[in-house]
Amino acid sequence: MNNLDASEFPYYRRITAAYIRGLAVNANQNGGTISSLDADLNGVPFALPEDLLVPDLDDLSDEEQNEIIRIGVDNKLKLYRFKNTHDNLGRIVGVMGFLKSVQMESVLDIGSGRGVFLWPFINAFPYIPVTAVDMLDYRVELYGTVQQGGIETLSGIQGDICNLDVPDKSYDIVSMLEVLEHIPDVATAVKSAVRIARKFIVVSVPSKPDDNPDHIHLLTKEILETLFNDAGCKKLKFDEVNNHRILFATL
Repeated sequence: MNNLDASEFPYYRRITAAYIRGLAVNANQNGGTISSLDADLNGVPFALPEDLLVPDLDDLSDEEQNEIIRIGVDNKLKLYRFKNTHDNLGRIVGVMGFLKSVQMESVLDIGSGRGVFLWPFINAFPYIPVTAVDMLDYRVELYGTVQQGGIETLSGIQGDICNLDVPDKSYDIVSMLEVLEHIPDVATAVKSAVRIARKFIVVSVPSKPDDNPDHIHLLTKEILETLFNDAGCKKLKFDEVNNHRILFATL
């Protein structure tokens, strides 16, 4: 087995290896080919050696996880989602700094999308359960593949924060990064997040106008203060970084 330097692969190693293993599990269950909502993956033959697939993910050495990634690269799997460049984004740095300062046992991440926050979070907090919510089925499938490959702290839900069927006060933290500016009924989304969270809500939104047609709101500090105070939050703290506004709301 090649002893590969992790720097050869600019990915979150453990998460990327889990994704590739998840695809191999999927293929094993479907006669040797991947069954996926992703047309580029559906029907593609794929396999991993048993010594890389059978053990628990965290029982594999760094070199073995690198070998899994090498196989994924050689098979031209789409691994760009897992590149570890997200750690350098100002809003991610700010949110991670806050999360490292508080106690938490569970996180509900709304609008996880491609994982710009999700993968850095799992990388930094590998033992904290996180539930990723997205409205798109193929993204929820992605989270399930990573879970199936060995990231057992991750689960996925397809749903809309405005009517999410989740019990009150069921997660320590609800995160909504780059989400609220997309939602028509922002007030309902905020009230739903406050209902679900036990301790904190973490939000990031653009702080300046941009040309993204999907951004239907520009949420100023004053608007956010009104929304979260009206929903029952006790304390609000704001930060500004790289054209983004971050809010840490305490319940």
